[in-house]
Amino acid sequence: MIRVTKYVLAFALCLIALSSPASPNDVIVVVNINNPTDQLTKSQVIDLFMGKYLAFPNGIKASTVDIDGKGNLKKRFYQQLVGMSLARVNSFWSRIKFTGRAKPPLKQPNEDAIIRFITLEKDAISYISRSKLNENLKVVFEFNE
Repeated sequence: MIRVTKYVLAFALCLIALSSPASPNDVIVVVNINNPTDQLTKSQVIDLFMGKYLAFPNGIKASTVDIDGKGNLKKRFYQQLVGMSLARVNSFWSRIKFTGRAKPPLKQPNEDAIIRFITLEKDAISYISRSKLNENLKVVFEFNE
């Protein structure tokens, strides 16, 4: 009887782990494997994705890429990056676009399209789920929470 209880408890814990929300470490920021940038700080990622800077720290132009729409990955990314909801991020970009000071990130329909884009564009940078990482991409930033 005790053994059955242990197995039931272990099974229940596995189910809870599988159904819990994704870890912050599941979202990573990536570039093309041939991009000379090896690492970025959180501040540098914020500056790129929020339009303050248009280039990597080494001066090479950066093309930021967002997932189009309101998907969970995009919500998690901006919440972890700047602590803002997508509505606030979109409002921010509406104001910035109006002034003409910066352009928002390019849009791709999903993670697979982003991966294809980054594979073809050496200057592209975006966020993806860690599970989508492949040999054509290089991680330049990870959330450590």
